[in-house]
Amino acid sequence: MPRTALRICPLCEATCGLTLTVDGTRVTGARGDREDVFSEGFICPKGASFGAADADPDRLRGPLVRRDGELREATWEEAFDAVAAGLRPIVERYGPHAVGVVLGNPNVHTMAGGLYPPVLLAGLRTRSLFTASTLDQMPKHVSSGLLYGDAGAIPVPDLDRTDHLLLIGANPLESNGSLCTAPDFPGRLKALKSRGGTLTVIDPRSTRTARLADRHIAVRPGTDALLLAAMTYVLFEEGLVDLGHLAPHVEGVADVAAAVRDFTPEAVAVACDVEADTIRALARELAAAPTAAVYGRIGSCTVPHGTLASWLVDVLNILTGNLDRPGGALFPLSATDKTPRPAGPGHGFALGRWHSRVRRHPEAKGELPISALAEEIDTATEEGTPVRAVIAIAANPVLSAPDGDRLDKALGSLDFMVSVDPYLNETSRHAHVVLPPPPPSQAPHFDFAFNSLAVRNQVRYTRAAVPLEPGRMAETEILARLVLAATGMHGADPAAVDSLVVDQTLGKAVTETHSPVHGRDPRELAARLTGESGPERRLDMMLRLGPYGDGFGTRPDGLSLEKLLTNPHGIDLGPLQPRLPQPLKTVSGKVELLPGPIAGDLPRLKRAMGERAAGLVLVGRRHLRSNNSWLHNVPALTGGSNRCTLHVHPEDAERLGLVDGAPVRVKGAGGAVTAPVEITDTVRRGVVSLPHGWGHDRPGTRMSHAALDPGVNVNQLLDGSLLDPLSGNAVLNGVPVDLLPLDTPR
Repeated sequence: MPRTALRICPLCEATCGLTLTVDGTRVTGARGDREDVFSEGFICPKGASFGAADADPDRLRGPLVRRDGELREATWEEAFDAVAAGLRPIVERYGPHAVGVVLGNPNVHTMAGGLYPPVLLAGLRTRSLFTASTLDQMPKHVSSGLLYGDAGAIPVPDLDRTDHLLLIGANPLESNGSLCTAPDFPGRLKALKSRGGTLTVIDPRSTRTARLADRHIAVRPGTDALLLAAMTYVLFEEGLVDLGHLAPHVEGVADVAAAVRDFTPEAVAVACDVEADTIRALARELAAAPTAAVYGRIGSCTVPHGTLASWLVDVLNILTGNLDRPGGALFPLSATDKTPRPAGPGHGFALGRWHSRVRRHPEAKGELPISALAEEIDTATEEGTPVRAVIAIAANPVLSAPDGDRLDKALGSLDFMVSVDPYLNETSRHAHVVLPPPPPSQAPHFDFAFNSLAVRNQVRYTRAAVPLEPGRMAETEILARLVLAATGMHGADPAAVDSLVVDQTLGKAVTETHSPVHGRDPRELAARLTGESGPERRLDMMLRLGPYGDGFGTRPDGLSLEKLLTNPHGIDLGPLQPRLPQPLKTVSGKVELLPGPIAGDLPRLKRAMGERAAGLVLVGRRHLRSNNSWLHNVPALTGGSNRCTLHVHPEDAERLGLVDGAPVRVKGAGGAVTAPVEITDTVRRGVVSLPHGWGHDRPGTRMSHAALDPGVNVNQLLDGSLLDPLSGNAVLNGVPVDLLPLDTPR
């Protein structure tokens, strides 16, 4: 007899609540949970295909261990024995930095991925950390760190109350949002317009979001920071700066005015391909709106001045008084955030505490650029040891990072590699051990990362919808055992990892004067934790210590795991509220509007006013039914408009003699790929577009449906040399390319 079960969708950042239909142990259907306190029944094609993704026959059912050069099925005990035997000698001989840890985007979509990688990194003590953040969002983390003293303090647009929303480099009708967790983003934008608000989109492509907008500005790719700097100039020139309630909390306004004095609309117009009068109108409309929010995403991050663009997004919100007020951009407060400390000066945020070996890239937020991973493996230097082993958790950088061919070869040269991945994909095929987590229906779900970016404060938790199949291991246990094997404690009880974290967290909490458990006995507190497992006990602890928590009995109406379980559709914690100055951790205790690293990078932006590629430039794109390379193996989510084609403007196609549907070679600094042409006016003249996440044609993978229509890897056009210097983020957009007939000699 079929039954229903609740599950939070893990397939994108919107975190929609689902109602699953379960027949035995198989998910046969998924619909939106109408009682979910956040998503209220909204569902997109990805969520509707949850069952198909969950039951993909190509998902690995048990671990693989490389023997005699081939990956073969093994027991879990054999797999973790192999992990310990492969990693520990490398650590002991070469030191912890010889082990690279690579974390992929899916880590923030699972409960295990939120709980255990920090423990692994703390125990391993490696500085060789590479994550998908430097392919996507690191500029925002760095700009937030420099402005607010905390790289995790990212304000999000108050979508449900704003009067004016300016989006730059964002296409939430396709992506469902990013660094802004908002179920039914499309519906929220339509509601904005219905209540008389204004939507402005700045994007070189006429996306679905752009077509919904009141004003679409087809900016030249890579010039986002120039455009935003010119808007900032207009605010000062025309006396439109009004900090309002922010004035006591901000320093450096006059410094910013001086820093942008050369970025006039007339000076940047040619580089941006946007008329000066239009730039002035954008600034005036922003300043005149009763409330407004500027929101920039991946298109404005993955460009040569990504950190400056991210900084200027916040500068515009601040100068118009729209930061930290309803209808503007506010700081969410997650239920598992740390207990808010009293407002006051903090330690601030530092860049470049260490550097990569080969090209001396500075770390940002403890990470090195993933574009440097290949060279850190395959290049010897006089300083330090190359990366000789890799732990890859839910990561496929062969497809997602620049120059996958080089990285492909580099991974093949490692002394040892372990991959935690449900698939044998383009990256995990190099592993000596593959540890596959179970399908999402067999795992609990809590959104640690996305709740701290949500447009409304709320909290939800769902236990596994389906019991763990015999022979499978919970992802939480896989990662706990991996921590033990990598840190010299192989064979210990994996529950010891959770107990250690609980003991350390409570031991620290009782010493903090602002903590609700200050002065209490940590052992007594630990004994009061509830939950069916170590991960649930840790969640209970975080909820109780958090800003809405019960403080282990000191606030009887507060949150705990038990209370959350009695509210299966979640608990609404209310709209976002002004929080300044509490989130600030800068040395001054104020918003530092012109940090030194930002000021030091502005001359490079000024030079960009006179630089312009003569030929075509490349941008990426996303599709509603796709999420990087995750879902190309699900038949229900492929085909139709979700194709790997090169978008070319009709005038460019005519000039180059291109025919719709015919193949063309696209050549960049990192190599060339061949893709079919799709002639469309959704890209502006001078711009071509290839989607991200394709290229499923490498031997040794086991993704049978994806291999039927593999597409091409757009990142192979990049050689990895182009980075935003402050954040180390890869430059993926606005990259010069050539289109060549297929018979052109290489």
